[in-house]
Amino acid sequence: MNARNENLNERSLLRFITAGSVDDGKSTLIGRLLFDSKGIFADQLAAVSRAKHKRTVGDTIDLSLLTDGLEAEREQGITIDVAYRYFATPKRKFIIADTPGHEQYTRNMVTGASTADAVIILVDVSKVKLREDGGVDLLIQTKRHSTIAHLLQIEHVVVAVNKMDLVNYDQDVYERIVKAYREFADTLGIKQVTTLPLSALAGDNVVEAGDKMPWYQGPTLIELLENLSVYDESHASAFRFPVQLVARHNGHEANDFRGYMGRIEAGSVAVGDKLVVQPSGQSATVKEIVTFDGSIPFATAGQSVTIVLEEYVDVSRGDLLASSVQPAQLLKQVNADVCWLSEEPLDLRRKYWIKHGTKQTAAKVTKIDSILDINTQHRHDANVLKLNDVARIALNVQQPLAADAYSDIRATGAFILIDEVTHQTVAAGMIRLGE
Repeated sequence: MNARNENLNERSLLRFITAGSVDDGKSTLIGRLLFDSKGIFADQLAAVSRAKHKRTVGDTIDLSLLTDGLEAEREQGITIDVAYRYFATPKRKFIIADTPGHEQYTRNMVTGASTADAVIILVDVSKVKLREDGGVDLLIQTKRHSTIAHLLQIEHVVVAVNKMDLVNYDQDVYERIVKAYREFADTLGIKQVTTLPLSALAGDNVVEAGDKMPWYQGPTLIELLENLSVYDESHASAFRFPVQLVARHNGHEANDFRGYMGRIEAGSVAVGDKLVVQPSGQSATVKEIVTFDGSIPFATAGQSVTIVLEEYVDVSRGDLLASSVQPAQLLKQVNADVCWLSEEPLDLRRKYWIKHGTKQTAAKVTKIDSILDINTQHRHDANVLKLNDVARIALNVQQPLAADAYSDIRATGAFILIDEVTHQTVAAGMIRLGE
């Protein structure tokens, strides 16, 4: 195998998030995963056992407290912030993001989902409405989080039908919920959905299968997560290197060293490669690739390096070094899907800062094309954008962005909008080209 393509191999690390509505059991599920897979330390377990906000009876451990670390979370019994946990099995390493279910904290869910390879959508069997006609009404937050996961192009969607113990492990209830979710997923365009029944509290089908659901012959949740195929598609993309810093020598060196520091967000680069500096359009040739351990002949997506060029060209923080064969598009007008994260509604009269890669420039939203109705998946006209709205917008930027469609390269297709007065992040966006 060519050394430049060796990182196309499947990753052993899986990043996943839990999502769903309030009290669907997300924190308890992660606690059960950590507990049953021996992913917690004895002192952590002892601290949870002594916790004053425990919501279980007797000596039973409240596993949700393993991730709900804030005092307010423990008092109220809800997840507010994103909690990240790391654990490993003999087959794979995992980074879990436990995200809030409350609509009020949708912005936190977006943050956790932005780097995820997989999402576990929890559906609480005790909360869905089982209709007399055999159908099922899913909760709005289940639909909202599924929509966001689809917009962010999370590769794997796992639907975990939780609290099966509350319906005596009824197969018919499970199948009706799965049918309703698959119908909703079809309207979204989600192609790959895996489902399983479980009880996070009792531990059924989380790490061990148990004997309560003999009608289910599929893998447990941990077996499913261990065997999900995760490839770094960014390695096969065109080269993208947002410049974070220009590195110079310390003033006492004879040679005039000038290198461009940053993280390779897509593709690969080798000494001798022809690049283009965007947005200026200047051509350049890679002279050297420098790391902390010395010079290397090539580097790939995910590596932080310093690139030295043969030519003396004007390159600053915020510029993009890109493949000369497949450069990024230069955009002064941007069409994008956004999730509005601010309690202050969008004001079309105001200017915002747009942060795209390492570049920050002024931006103005020129119009709201449409807002997405989470329930029906239909778009409708609107003249205001409020907290948690998902919408298609158009905006103008003061300086051109060297960007790609989010569907092609996530790193150069994503951005955030920042309030120029409060400096708060007000929206997360995904650039759409030709849509």
